[in-house]
Amino acid sequence: MRQTSLSRKIGNLLVVGLAFATAHAQAAYPDKPIRLVVPFPPGGATDVIGRILANYLGAELGQQVIVENRAGATGTIGAEVAAKAAPDGYTLLMGTLTTYSTMAILEKGQLRYDLLKDFTPIMVVGSVPLVVVVNPKLPAKSLKELVDFAKANPDKVSFASAGPSSVQRMAAEMLQKEAGVRLLHVPYKGSGPAMTDLVGGQVDMMVETVPAAQAFVKSGKLRALAVTVPSRVSMLPETPTAKEAGLGTLEVSSMFGVLAPAATPASIVERLNGALARVLASAGVQTQLQKQGVYAQTPTTPIQSAAQLRAEHVRWEKLIKDARINADN
Repeated sequence: MRQTSLSRKIGNLLVVGLAFATAHAQAAYPDKPIRLVVPFPPGGATDVIGRILANYLGAELGQQVIVENRAGATGTIGAEVAAKAAPDGYTLLMGTLTTYSTMAILEKGQLRYDLLKDFTPIMVVGSVPLVVVVNPKLPAKSLKELVDFAKANPDKVSFASAGPSSVQRMAAEMLQKEAGVRLLHVPYKGSGPAMTDLVGGQVDMMVETVPAAQAFVKSGKLRALAVTVPSRVSMLPETPTAKEAGLGTLEVSSMFGVLAPAATPASIVERLNGALARVLASAGVQTQLQKQGVYAQTPTTPIQSAAQLRAEHVRWEKLIKDARINADN
């Protein structure tokens, strides 16, 4: 009887000790460098955003945040690496949330991770505006003229995209739906070759990110018709918004955020969220991001960020269903 009582006491002490050790480990977080997985090659927008945040986040946390580029399969390889990492706060993902949302729908059953189940959003950090651009040979000098021309020539006006699941493709699909026109989709393997053919006149138009399109617009190689965000953007101040151009329902941007593996302790998620909030409040960070075409978002809680991600998923799921889009067309 005494032995049983003693065993219970020892067991209770072990449980208490384990709980204390776990709490202490979380309270001491981080006590080693953190890995920020960027699922694209160095030099791209996601990589640049990730490196800006990693630098300042490391200073906030008192530990180095190391960017690790794990490129391939349109970002899914890096996402899988992060999803399967230990949920201890030492592996994070710099996510292209809009593209991941569309891929989760179009490539359902093919991905080896679940965007909504395998990740805990820490914070949506910002977004990149898009702009409707056309080759100057196309007889459209405004968004209204483009819509009128497309209505008169169904399936004749071609639009380039960075791939079947890309935000550029989804933005053009939304344009078709909201304007009531039919365009011809020409998918490419990335924005680079798509823009090359658009400038060369092999395709007629594209809804591209402002940072990727602005140099061609300023040089006169492309004509900008409208930006797809509520307010004009500083990089193309003369370009009207879609609402100003007569299509107020066309609102699309590419959303970026930092995610952690699911089951990461709430205390660690809150610690990271608070540090990111302070980073994004910095004027220096906002300026650096804006130079890359990224507009920093007002800091949100993990719950608010998760709600944003779910809303993004629902939004594109509806468009994909309504427009009968698949990964092959």
